[in-house]
Amino acid sequence: MSDDEQHNHTFEQASAGASLTFPMQCSALRKNGFVVIKGRPCKIVDMSTSKTGKHGHAKVHLVGIDIFTQKKLEDISPSTHNMDVPNVKREEYQLVNIDDDFLNLMTSDGTPKDDVKLPEGDLGKEIQENFDAGKDLLVTIVSAMGEEQAISWKEAPKGA
Repeated sequence: MSDDEQHNHTFEQASAGASLTFPMQCSALRKNGFVVIKGRPCKIVDMSTSKTGKHGHAKVHLVGIDIFTQKKLEDISPSTHNMDVPNVKREEYQLVNIDDDFLNLMTSDGTPKDDVKLPEGDLGKEIQENFDAGKDLLVTIVSAMGEEQAISWKEAPKGA
C-alpha cells in the first residue's frame, strides 16, 4: 500500500450534504435568531445573561418559541458553550390544489411539491376558503430539522 492510498477514504453520505443544525457560541446568539431548545427549532424571543459567578461562567437564559408548534421553551447555558442553531429555510410556493388535506404546491420553476399538510386551525381555513373562492395563492413554507409547515399565505400578484 502506497503512502497516498492510506489517505483515500470513502465516506457514505445519507443526506444532501446540508446539515440540519450548526454550532454557535451561546454568547453570539441574538434575539429574533434561531436556536435548538430541547431538540426543537425555536425563534429566540428573550434572552438575558447573568454575571459570572464565583465558580466560572456567565450563564445565558434563553426563551424561545417553537417555530412549528408555537410552544414556549426555555434553556440556560454557559455563555462559552456552543448551542445548535437550526438551518431554517422559508420558500414561497404557488398553490395548485388541495387534495386530502395536503397542499399541492409548485415552485417558481415548475417543480411540484405535494408533501405539506394543510395547516390546522384558522390558517388552514383561510387558505381553503380563499382557494375555493378561485384566488391564486402563494403559500410560505418554513422548513427546519426535517420538518415543514405552511406558516402564511398571500394572494399572488396579478399577471405573475
